[in-house]
Amino acid sequence: MKRFTSNSVSDTVRIAEEFAACLKPGDAVLYKGEMGAGKTYFTKGIAKRFGIDEDVTSPTFALINEYYGETNIFHFDLFRISGFDDLYGIGFFDYFDRNGVLCIEWSENVPTLADYFDTAYEVSIVKTGEESREIIVQRVKG
Repeated sequence: MKRFTSNSVSDTVRIAEEFAACLKPGDAVLYKGEMGAGKTYFTKGIAKRFGIDEDVTSPTFALINEYYGETNIFHFDLFRISGFDDLYGIGFFDYFDRNGVLCIEWSENVPTLADYFDTAYEVSIVKTGEESREIIVQRVKG
C-alpha cells in the first residue's frame, strides 16, 4: 500500500501518471471516493502516461468512455450499477478482451469486482481540504 498527498489537481495527475507505469492491458483500477474527490483527474494521469491526448471526462452519463493510445483505457462509471446483471447489460465483460486498462469509478457498487481480474488495484481518494487529497493505492489482486 502506498499513500500520497495531493495538494492540487496537477499533483493528482502526476501521482496517477507515475502509478500508471506498473499498469498493463487487462489490469483494473478500482476507484473509491466521494463525488468530486478526483477519480477522473486520476484517470487523466493514467491516460497521459499512455500517450492519450484526448480530454478525459467523467463517464457519468455515458457509463463508459474509451480512450486509445499506447495502451487503451476504458473508463467506467458504476454509480447507477447495482450488480452483475447491470454489468452484463452495459457490455462490461466484453471489455476484458479489448486490450486495455479498465478504470472503474464507484467500484464498491459491485463488491467482488476485483475477483474477475488477474491484476487489480484499489485507488481510494479522500478529500482532506478544498484542494488537498489523500490518495491510497494498493494492489488487491494479482
